[in-house]
Amino acid sequence: MRDNDKIVAAFSADQVAKLTGLTMRQLAYWDDTGFFKPQHASDNRRSPFSRIYSFSDIVGLRTISLLKDGHGVSIRHLKETAETLSKYTKRPWSDVKLAVWNREVSWIDPATGKPAGVVSGQFILFELIDVIEDMKKETERLRKRTDDEYGKVIRNRNVAHNRPVFAGTRIPISAIQNFAKAGYSVEQILAEYPSLTEPDITAAVASLEPRTAA
Repeated sequence: MRDNDKIVAAFSADQVAKLTGLTMRQLAYWDDTGFFKPQHASDNRRSPFSRIYSFSDIVGLRTISLLKDGHGVSIRHLKETAETLSKYTKRPWSDVKLAVWNREVSWIDPATGKPAGVVSGQFILFELIDVIEDMKKETERLRKRTDDEYGKVIRNRNVAHNRPVFAGTRIPISAIQNFAKAGYSVEQILAEYPSLTEPDITAAVASLEPRTAA
């Protein structure tokens, strides 16, 4: 298994579009036609967040995007490639090292150890590990909190079982509230959760205070 199998993460279609350079329309169409289905998805694709993509999905979709837009490989050829590679692995676009020459996808045939699918001449190796490393960096950048997320509490049914969490994190505010109830100071709580900020702690504690009648 490759390193991307060790990464546990979930991404929405909107995040995938930003990371891969593909459009939301392409992702939906490829899912509907069976060309590329997200690893985690509900039966009702019309429901919010019904398409949940894994890190392996992102690597695969970025690979397809580079082959299609960067090397001019046709969708028809990509579909034929996927059909062939699917006989060897469930994740053809993220588990296999690929090469491309003259708009034709190639790989090292495991049966012979030699490149297959090359028409003629020298082919350009398309190292998948570069895609993986790039996607790791991009996903980390995507997950960094923005200034407007500090001190903000949200709910997301795909995060922490729909419990209120701090925006840009998976940390439930209840965890901070428990520390506050136990008498921890803001500084002590931040020492336990260094990724949070003082506005986050203030927001969590404020929600504990009973509201006074107008």
